[in-house]
Amino acid sequence: MSKITAIIVDDEQLARENLRLLLNEFCPEVEIIGTGQNVEEARTLIVNKKPEAVFLDIRMPSGEEGLDLLEDVKNDNFQIVFVTAFKDYAIKAFNANSIHYILKPIDIDDLKDAVSKLINYKELFSQDSSNLVSYLESIKNLSESIHYQNESNKITVAHAKGIKIIDDADILYLEGDGNYTNIHFLDGSSFFDTRTLKVYEEILNHNKFYRIHKKNIINISYLTDYLQDEGSYAVMQTGVKLPVARARITEFVKKIKAL
Repeated sequence: MSKITAIIVDDEQLARENLRLLLNEFCPEVEIIGTGQNVEEARTLIVNKKPEAVFLDIRMPSGEEGLDLLEDVKNDNFQIVFVTAFKDYAIKAFNANSIHYILKPIDIDDLKDAVSKLINYKELFSQDSSNLVSYLESIKNLSESIHYQNESNKITVAHAKGIKIIDDADILYLEGDGNYTNIHFLDGSSFFDTRTLKVYEEILNHNKFYRIHKKNIINISYLTDYLQDEGSYAVMQTGVKLPVARARITEFVKKIKAL
């Protein structure tokens, strides 16, 4: 298998060199073909070297430069791996859009995982060009979410055959199944994702979604009734009844009354 060509963009020379050494030692699937200290240099490298991946430092919350590079993705066929020390809002946006990222200080396993995702996505792009379109849309969603500090209404799910973009308004409820999540939609269809319900609890808009049970998160917009009949249940627009955990009843009732 041919190597993935990549560049590293970071304003700190030691950070660039450290990441280059780690990739060389632990990720032989990646070939570093250039490094840059700012977005201007990154753009030049992208034009001249045409890398398949960019390891990009995004200095949040003042990292407007890093975000600027996202605008170029629509015109170029490359993936981005964010390398960041920012652990709050941006991480939520990364996870919602299935974007590759690594936290500083860099953990070797996280680095290997990011490279594995690069390889998987590259294969998906080669199989179906619509997967690249979906990826570019997820980059756009990420840019808007971070730039305007709002919660995106789009969620990106990577799966064996491609990349699916979900509008959260289409979600009726989510059901946890061990380390997986089954997403149930308003039209009666469903989709199985390899991320846990805990991840979805973190990335979904808390004003629209509420966890009523260890196994379920519901879209409050489609709640029609709250019943107490040999237990407590949330009744959704389609008629499905979902149990409300006893420990969550008080807070859930407050949530309903505030609608």
